[in-house]
Amino acid sequence: MLEIKNLYKRYGKFLAVNNLSLSIAEGEIFGFVGPNGAGKTTTMKIVAGLLKASGGQVLINGINVISHPGKLREKIGYMPDFFGVYDNLKVDEYMDFYAGMYKIPYKDRPAIIDNLLEIVDLSHKRDAYVDSLSRGMKQRLCLARSLIHDPDILILDEPASGLDPRARIEMKEILKQLRTLGKTIIISSHILPELAELCTSIGIIENGQMVACGKVNEIMQQLTHKRIIKIRLLDKMEELIRILQEQPDIHNIFEKTDEVEFEFDGDDIRLSQLLKQIMEKDVLLTAFHEKEGNLEDIFMKITKGGE
Repeated sequence: MLEIKNLYKRYGKFLAVNNLSLSIAEGEIFGFVGPNGAGKTTTMKIVAGLLKASGGQVLINGINVISHPGKLREKIGYMPDFFGVYDNLKVDEYMDFYAGMYKIPYKDRPAIIDNLLEIVDLSHKRDAYVDSLSRGMKQRLCLARSLIHDPDILILDEPASGLDPRARIEMKEILKQLRTLGKTIIISSHILPELAELCTSIGIIENGQMVACGKVNEIMQQLTHKRIIKIRLLDKMEELIRILQEQPDIHNIFEKTDEVEFEFDGDDIRLSQLLKQIMEKDVLLTAFHEKEGNLEDIFMKITKGGE
């Protein structure tokens, strides 16, 4: 779907994007993570055709965005990190204005606008003035606007910025729904736990370079080279610790009141054998699972805080 090859963007002597390469498959929700000034917004604007690259390629279905921006504009929906307010327009007028910008026929606009306002849960606000909407509603309206021409790829720069917890949950559910409708979504955010939960894969960028890319758990395993297993139990803590200490592929056992975590470098077969061994000793377990990677931990390990 989207492939970025050796992308550069230079401002004088400053290199905002430095030889960045990335591949995103159709139907993914890809999370773009990085410190302020790392090059996220610059890269997203280049992909959206709003900024000219200094070098490299951005390919959508094999067509170069940089060389043929007009051909690909209809395939991309872009939502910036700020909302341009039109004080004197109502919600449906605002949507109709952008439908006109994309040359959507008049006869098709009412049905398209109705459908999009329903998706973002703003049907009841269609006659309200845009400036009267809450921050969360404005963000959802901006998302609906970016969908007006039915793009294949959505590029969302900090869509949850400044939203309260309820508004962030609503935005997250809308994005999940859009993925089921076949949209490929690229999203940047500073709310790392929600990004980890929402995205199918993530890329961490620093100083204009991609320093890690993949699924959160895969990146965590690349960093630690081990899996983290968590066990919660009701009794026989000493027996469990003894069993774990006897295993050659278990390291760094950490004991809490009713939980144990440890590093494990075996495969799934060994993990199932370990569970069987524990159960044979009648240790009463309430949980036995691999601990998911923590995006905040990954971010702090990989990045150095460079602007």
